[in-house]
Order: sequence, then structure tokens, then C-alpha cells
Amino acid sequence: MRLTFIKAFLLAAAASTMIAGCATNRTFGGGVDDVAADLNLRARLFDDELYDYSDVDLTVYEGRVLLTGTMRTREGKRHLEELALRSANVEEVMNEIFIGPKTTFNQGTSDALIDEKLGFALLADNGVYRANYQIAVSGGIVYILGVSQGPAELTRVTDHARNIRGVRKVISHVLYVGDPRRQTRATAH
Repeated sequence: MRLTFIKAFLLAAAASTMIAGCATNRTFGGGVDDVAADLNLRARLFDDELYDYSDVDLTVYEGRVLLTGTMRTREGKRHLEELALRSANVEEVMNEIFIGPKTTFNQGTSDALIDEKLGFALLADNGVYRANYQIAVSGGIVYILGVSQGPAELTRVTDHARNIRGVRKVISHVLYVGDPRRQTRATAH
């Protein structure tokens, strides 16, 4: 039953990636690899009982994993990063995990609102390819992962984030279309 669900989820994700492919820089195969990497890592965290991962968010784009949220200990944070690095289809890990208590309900609500507002702003902006960006918000900090057409587009994205009430900081893990790290990955598949 679980395997059937995972196959159906992968198929749906692959189909949505293919439909959006003409407006994005991500390849169909890259999108499928990202879904597989996300599912693989989530399964590893679910099976791992060493630490509490309930306040951790995973964001995957082109084999790059962004870890956000909180862990109670440095050892847990390191262990989480190691699990991510050893996961299939993961080539790089950006570990933005904070050490501390779990996110409060109010902060989580505020973060979700920031995420929604930024997503809407990017969709409404004709100068931004929204599908090329993944957003994570934790503790009022906006993390952006993805691929930008260039500096002007990335500036538009970060400006939208900075102009949202409650945003304390914006951290970009965005690559440009011509970044050699992307081309290396594209030739590897």
C-alpha cells in the first residue's frame, strides 16, 4: 500500500513538473530526482529515532537540499546533515537549522503567512519565473532556493521578500542559469 502511494505521488509530481517545464529551468528528470530525494530523506528521518525532526523543513531543488527549522542539539543538527548528504539524488546540503526550542504556534503561523504572501507576490510578478524558486520561512527568516535568470530577477525576488511585514532577514541560495555547478549536474544525468 505504501509503495503504491509513493509511486502515485512520484507520478503526480513528475506530471506537474513536466507541465511546468516549459516555463522553468528545471529539467523533467531533475524534477523527478528532486521528488525522489525529498521522499528518500523524509523516509530516512521517519525511520531514524535518534532525534526529533518534527520542527525541520526540507526543501529540494536540483539536487540541493535546504534544511530549515530547529533542532535541540548540535549533534542532532550534524546528524541531520549527514543523513541528507547520504541520501540518493542529493548533491549539496545547505544546513540553516537553528539550535533551540521548537517553533512556537504564533511564529509558525507568522512564517506560513510570510510564505503565502511571498508566493503570491512572485506569481503576480511577470518578471519572475515563480516555478524556479522554492521558499522556506523559519523564525521570520526567508530562505530562497532555486535558479534565477540573472541578477535583476533575483533582486526582484529578494525585494518582494524584504517588503513583507515580519521578515527579519532574506537568505538566498539561488544559482544563476549559467552557473557551472548547474551545468555539471545537467551533464551528469
